[in-house]
Amino acid sequence: MFRTALRNVFAHKARLLMTALAVVLGVAFVAGTLVFSDTVGEAVKNASAKNLKDVAVSVQAVDADVAGPPKDGNRSTLLDSALAERIAALPGVTAVRSDVTGEATLADKDNKPVGDSWQNRAANYHPGKDGKDSRYPLVQGRGPANGSEIALADSTAKTAGYRIGDTVRFAVDGPVQTKKLVGIVSTDDPKVTAGGTLVLLDTATAQKLYLHPGQFEELVVSAQPGTDQKALTAKVRTLLPKDRAEATSGTQLAADQAKRIASQNEALSQTLLTFAGIALFVGIFIIANTFTMLISQRSREIALLRAVGASRRQVVRSVLIEAGLLGLVSSVIGFALGTGIAVGLRAVLNANGAGFPGGPVVFTPTSVLAALGVGVLVTVLAAWLPSRKAAKIAPVEALNSVEAAPAPRSLVIRNSVGAVIGGLGVAIMCYASTLTSSDDMPIAMAGGVLTVTGAVVLAPLLSRPLVSLAGLITTRLFGIGGKLAKENALRNPRRTAATASALMIGLVLITGMTVIGSSVQQAMDARINRELTADYAVTTSNYVGLDIALSRKVAQVPGVEAMAPLRKTGFQAGHGFAAVTGTDLARIGKVAQLSFTEGSLAALQDLGPRGIAVSQTTAKENGWHTGDALTATFEDDKPKVRLKVAGVYEDNETIGGSLAATSVVDPYLFTQQNDELLVKAEDGRTEGLEKRIRHALGDSPLLKVQDHDALRKEQSGPIEMLVNIVYGLLGMSVVIAVVGVVNTLAMSVFERTREIGMLRAIGLSRSGIKQMVRLESVVIALFGAVLGIAVGIFLSWSVGSIMSNGLPDYALRPPWDRLGLFLLLALIVGVLAALWPARRAAKLNVLEAIGAE
Repeated sequence: MFRTALRNVFAHKARLLMTALAVVLGVAFVAGTLVFSDTVGEAVKNASAKNLKDVAVSVQAVDADVAGPPKDGNRSTLLDSALAERIAALPGVTAVRSDVTGEATLADKDNKPVGDSWQNRAANYHPGKDGKDSRYPLVQGRGPANGSEIALADSTAKTAGYRIGDTVRFAVDGPVQTKKLVGIVSTDDPKVTAGGTLVLLDTATAQKLYLHPGQFEELVVSAQPGTDQKALTAKVRTLLPKDRAEATSGTQLAADQAKRIASQNEALSQTLLTFAGIALFVGIFIIANTFTMLISQRSREIALLRAVGASRRQVVRSVLIEAGLLGLVSSVIGFALGTGIAVGLRAVLNANGAGFPGGPVVFTPTSVLAALGVGVLVTVLAAWLPSRKAAKIAPVEALNSVEAAPAPRSLVIRNSVGAVIGGLGVAIMCYASTLTSSDDMPIAMAGGVLTVTGAVVLAPLLSRPLVSLAGLITTRLFGIGGKLAKENALRNPRRTAATASALMIGLVLITGMTVIGSSVQQAMDARINRELTADYAVTTSNYVGLDIALSRKVAQVPGVEAMAPLRKTGFQAGHGFAAVTGTDLARIGKVAQLSFTEGSLAALQDLGPRGIAVSQTTAKENGWHTGDALTATFEDDKPKVRLKVAGVYEDNETIGGSLAATSVVDPYLFTQQNDELLVKAEDGRTEGLEKRIRHALGDSPLLKVQDHDALRKEQSGPIEMLVNIVYGLLGMSVVIAVVGVVNTLAMSVFERTREIGMLRAIGLSRSGIKQMVRLESVVIALFGAVLGIAVGIFLSWSVGSIMSNGLPDYALRPPWDRLGLFLLLALIVGVLAALWPARRAAKLNVLEAIGAE
């Protein structure tokens, strides 16, 4: 039977080509994900290990300012030069490096911030006896030697456009600082290689900016080769101030870093593998469809095998061996293609700022076996049901008929099972539509899976009315060609359903994400328009706040009608806690939309430092009403404050849970700074105002001066990016679905060779044959698209109440233009998928076709 299976593979290689392509694409997705994950993980691990190669022990300060932070706002540690000298005196220690680290946002030549704030590192340049820092090898110039000099990482200098001798502008937590660029260094720091920036300062300047003179953030201990790191770490710990510093061996640091890297890669890998699984799941429909059609076409051959003594088990085994061989060959090709995908994916992500370190492509036995195993297993499983169908063919029946009609009972059972599964899924989704907590999302996901499964099982039943409806249009527009296309699509509902389902699954997910993403974006737009009458919101990228005295200058900028600062803290009142925003009560009404349901802003202004207004949610949670007197505790060691509730306003995310005068919150602020400024422009004076506001605030690269459009882009940007990522990841499943349409049509043309010959004999032209096949393809593609879009809209509606939690303006707002584009693309897909099958059908020789078996 193995020889029989091998012969069948070679005999029908053309018919198996598209099925093999589906397996190749699915396995390529899986292999690409696994190889990419292994390659990037190993590269990052190697870069981290290289960064830690000279670290025997790391001593790090523990934040434990018992007496509170110092007045200048800098951290305070007990790691100093004296401690470094004592550690250096330990046996086996060769050097102790004293590090100061922090964050610094660099401005490029156009005064725009460079990099992401959370990855913008600053550190001290620690030269050795040769005047160089081994941790940061010089590429050009020299290291910074005083407070007027700076060095940059080579990637940072390139991104910002700086060269040796240029004046560099950067900010730490306030005014812009300018220093001369004297050196460019290379670094293996993963944060920098991942797209961050690196600023190097002399040690005294770094201590002044981030700590205090003579203090360090970390002491890095190097040791002689062969030194027991564990024993050395224990000795170092005996020298450390209790509860103010901790020592970790270099080996442990490397192990912890490896775990962290593995954890980060695991999340990305799982996401990619999920979409790879979807692509393979779509491929199952194509494989099963192909083997079902092949078995139907080879029924005489199977009957002959049964007649000469082959058992049912041998027939099953033959089909499964055939599927296994197909899966193995396709998987090998898919793995090779997946390797290319992994290399390309890293290049694409790096081009978009991911900053993955370089390194060779890594192939692990697990990845190779997993990719090949998945391809073979999926192919064999997909062929299992068709193989059982083949085994059930009675020799005499098969010899009497090329293709038996489907058993009515099987479709009845399928429809019954589909109705139960689909009905259960719809019921769960209707229940999910009443839920409001994000914790209930797993319930909605389970209901969604059942609903999609039910739609797939019921697709043959649903195909008849939908295809018939499409057939009315094709018949009206294209005459006999359109009618024949409809009849061909309806001839085998299960085949049509399997082909369309492959396209439907991808479109369900794409439609669901599109509708939800569009609805969320529009909800955010509505919130910004509803809450803010200000033209600009001014914040900082690292959330350090804005200097109060400097902020007052914004109100004097030409073109500014009103400016209101926002300073936020929190307080305890009874058993309730609330966030409070302090502001200029005389101007807040000009820059923010405050709709009071009880009391008024004027009443709050009258109460001044004795009053507070609360949002509806805060009032409901704490049982507060207008006129209530609250005893507020801002800090345990400070006197309680008596406040009177002056009113209740509709929830406003910008303002927060409660509102009061700045005089109420100022005594309890950690640092005397504004968190945000809301700026209202005079009519017709917005042009150039952003630049004037920046100039008034010192042109710091930390500044974010955002109008409504910028705020919308910032809030909806991650959602739009997520939707685009989903489009890209689901693209593979859609491509596989298109391959399925091509495959079904090509095999259908082969199956209907005699019929096509008869049509040609009675006068249907070659162009008519092409039109018939193209329209059949379009009908199938549109059926899958309509079903997918409908289910996708239903699922997105069902999770609306969960999505509206924390987003009160959320409502289902399908982007009909984009959904219409999906339908148009489905139509185009149908036309393109039919090009080769239609051409093949039209080129058939009439006499040979009529005489075909």
